Amino acid sequence: WDSIPGSPGSGPGLQGINGFEVQKQNCCWLLVTHKPCVKDDVIAALKKANGDAILKFEPLVLHVQCRQLQDAQILHSVAIDSGFRNSGITVGKRGKTMLAVRSTHGLEVPLSHKGKLMVTEEYIDFLLKIANQKMEENKKRIERFYNCLQHALEKETITNSHAKEKIKDKNNSSYTHKKKRNPEAACGKCITEENAKECENDDDPGMSVTIFPEDY
Repeated sequence: WDSIPGSPGSGPGLQGINGFEVQKQNCCWLLVTHKPCVKDDVIAALKKANGDAILKFEPLVLHVQCRQLQDAQILHSVAIDSGFRNSGITVGKRGKTMLAVRSTHGLEVPLSHKGKLMVTEEYIDFLLKIANQKMEENKKRIERFYNCLQHALEKETITNSHAKEKIKDKNNSSYTHKKKRNPEAACGKCITEENAKECENDDDPGMSVTIFPEDY
């Protein structure tokens, strides 16, 4: 793979949105963490919100630019087997091959509107348990992804090594057969009429039998 320009982010966070329209320039993060989130931190962050606040968990998102489509296919299989079942491959008009590692176990729940809390603290506690469970599952999938990728790369290395050995053996075999035929070819070019008569009277069957390989 040529490069890995990605956005591998994960973890629960509290997103505050100022205004009615959800736009990037109007959005600010009230709380961001990659560790298990606790209710007291969320409640404290919600008090700073004067717009709409959303509890959001984002699983791993990773974009990989691949040199060949075959590389992307290997990585895609690894991602699917690791639990990232929303992963996919895109090929651009100029031939750029990108693989996106994604999953569907995200979470996004509104908590407040115009600065007013719309849910109970008990419900917030319930949501945080779900978000933290999803984060733990996300970590497990990342570990599986790493292990599966290591295994796939080792397997690919072994396969390529065997393929090179077969090509090398085939080339050596072809060279050996050619080398055995060369003296006969040279003899055929340089043979004189006198030698031809001697060859005709020779009882050695090896002089009149030529064995070629099956793929000759």
